[in-house]
Amino acid sequence: MKIYMAGPEVFLPDALAIGQRKRDICERHDLTGLYPLDNALDLSTRDASLQIFKGLEEMMDAADVIIANLTPFRGPGADPGTVYELGYMAGCGKRCFGYCNDPAPYAERVARFMKVTTASDNLIDDEGLTVEDFGLPDNLMMIHALELHGHPLLLPRAKPADIWRDLSLFEACVRLAANRAD
Repeated sequence: MKIYMAGPEVFLPDALAIGQRKRDICERHDLTGLYPLDNALDLSTRDASLQIFKGLEEMMDAADVIIANLTPFRGPGADPGTVYELGYMAGCGKRCFGYCNDPAPYAERVARFMKVTTASDNLIDDEGLTVEDFGLPDNLMMIHALELHGHPLLLPRAKPADIWRDLSLFEACVRLAANRAD
């Protein structure tokens, strides 16, 4: 079984080492991990971003499962690229697993970044927009995509000291995927 390993770790300075750790975890469970940085591309070309996009979609097409790291990235919610990848895989009818190393509900996370008030039983941000407040860890579309296409989002009881390098929930997702292998 091939696992597409989605997440914002690709932006970390030690992204290749983290990818290798994830591949090693997959191998321990007799699975093959596909990491977005496995594609060798010339980033100096004019169409580098399109080549990255096409390469990642090909990689997802070759995968049987996605494990998405939905830990908040550069804001209160998950990395938008990872969210796209999760939606793509769900749309392809593939099994979806995900984890988030921040157990706080989404509305609480929004309040970390801006003022949130209550008006007419709705949470409103400092721009006057409603804040989604279903008590979920992120947008309802991602949460329910996981529930309906694989397994509910895995969350820690407490936020790990290093949210980017703690792979215990990633490994829990790998175990779940391995146990559901056809």
